[in-house]
Amino acid sequence: MLIKTLVEDTCISPELSSEHGLSLYIEANHKKILFDTGAGNLFLQNANKMSVTIKDVEVAIISHGHYDHGGGLRAFLEENEKACVYLHDRAFDPYFSIIRGKDPVNAGIDPSLKLHERVKLTDGNLLIDSKMELFSGVLGRECFSSCNDSLYMEPADGAIVKDDFRHEQNLLIREAGKTVLIAGCAHNGIVNIMKHVYNKNGSYPDYIISGFHLMRTSTKRSEARDVIEGIAKFLKNTESKFYTGHCTGLEAYHLLKEVLDDRIQYLATGTHCN
Repeated sequence: MLIKTLVEDTCISPELSSEHGLSLYIEANHKKILFDTGAGNLFLQNANKMSVTIKDVEVAIISHGHYDHGGGLRAFLEENEKACVYLHDRAFDPYFSIIRGKDPVNAGIDPSLKLHERVKLTDGNLLIDSKMELFSGVLGRECFSSCNDSLYMEPADGAIVKDDFRHEQNLLIREAGKTVLIAGCAHNGIVNIMKHVYNKNGSYPDYIISGFHLMRTSTKRSEARDVIEGIAKFLKNTESKFYTGHCTGLEAYHLLKEVLDDRIQYLATGTHCN
């Protein structure tokens, strides 16, 4: 398996650019996959510099309905003429970031793309093929991040309420006897997502690639230390290895690193993982 980080909040090379967002290019089981697009067309610019041909992508997945993961969807559909794009049925609902004393800020993705012929809407579990599966419906709020508190949604009745993150989906890839879990922001909590996989499959994934949403985007402040330590304790008691970045934040990453040592690595724009 090959994973190249096309977009993340930080960057390892002066030849590449970064933004608040996430986009991963994956080669697994002889398939070329794009997981998230970042906030705009930067993933295309970086892909060209990283020897990734977006036109050749065969499967695309948007993890949830926030702009920093699906804002480049239109650019992808214009660049790539063959891949289906899988999004949760609620990914095109209105989503907002609301900070006390300020007007709501649109955090969603372009709803006009919902009707595109190559957009495939999911709800629950979906087998893309025998070795690649999407799942949503994660329950539980163990070690739940307060950094979710500023995120809201507008259901059909028009009342703006706290985001319940039902639009978030995660990807499982099985290759060479190993299972890889790929998530976007893990808004439902990485602990709860991993427990969901364990309850379904009887084991934790061998590798996890995900943001952990432990940083407030507006203020860059990290989640409370006790929450991060609770997550670290849980992760340490698994045998999994972790790659994280984006909404995890560097402060939280370093606290996790203190506990997990070489079992956790940071993903920055330009990172290659095999």
